[in-house]
Amino acid sequence: MDDFPKVLCGWSWEENKLFELALAVVDEQDRNRWEVVAAMVGGNKSAEDVQKHYVTLLEDLQIIESGKLDHKLGETQPCVEVDSQSICWSDDDNTLLVRLDIN
Repeated sequence: MDDFPKVLCGWSWEENKLFELALAVVDEQDRNRWEVVAAMVGGNKSAEDVQKHYVTLLEDLQIIESGKLDHKLGETQPCVEVDSQSICWSDDDNTLLVRLDIN
């Protein structure tokens, strides 16, 4: 793994948001997880595309958490510990989730 985050090309803001929401609702143990996530993201994203996107995000997170990312990304904000089990949805998140057809 490189020491620098990968550029996530080819993903629009909306696709990334749908990807995020799909990961929140699709069970990690689902045998068809990546197919379901791809269907929820829509567009031309395949199961392989969404799985690669997920792996890239995990790798980037490891780099950030390890301290290897040594530049500032704008103004720093104080960190607040959040209960990871609680999810706050914005109106935009809710609208996107309602648009998803998981049947």
